[in-house]
Amino acid sequence: MDRLQLLKEILYSGSASTQDEIREALEKKKFSVTQSTISRDLKRIGAIKTVDHEGRTVYRLGEEFINAPVPAPVANSMKNLVMDVDSNGSLIVVHTSPGSASLVARYLDSQMSGQILGTIAGDDTIFVAPADLKKIQATVTLIQRAFLGTEG
Repeated sequence: MDRLQLLKEILYSGSASTQDEIREALEKKKFSVTQSTISRDLKRIGAIKTVDHEGRTVYRLGEEFINAPVPAPVANSMKNLVMDVDSNGSLIVVHTSPGSASLVARYLDSQMSGQILGTIAGDDTIFVAPADLKKIQATVTLIQRAFLGTEG
């Protein structure tokens, strides 16, 4: 078994919450790797950080979530992941805790399709394209209420 296949198996197990835990699991199987190698491998296989059923942040394969529906109640477990929501009049920017942008963007895409055209997620920042620029402030307010419990 090669290193990438083993890494995928570790992520499928849902138990790796840090790159150090991944490194230790790989070392148990006789693969000696550095943190930078793990980071590159995680990007190569499309891994993302997500919140498991116990509320822990863990690494998972992004392909596991592509077609999976995101239930509305997941927003409650994600509220602590969103730090700030702002807009410049044409684009909405959502700042998240590190590694959480993909999860929050997936939620926005699935639950706010009438208000947004789509999202682009980095590590801790999401660009949100509003469906209607005339209603951008209403969309910002909706996102703020959902994740921050506030407006403006």
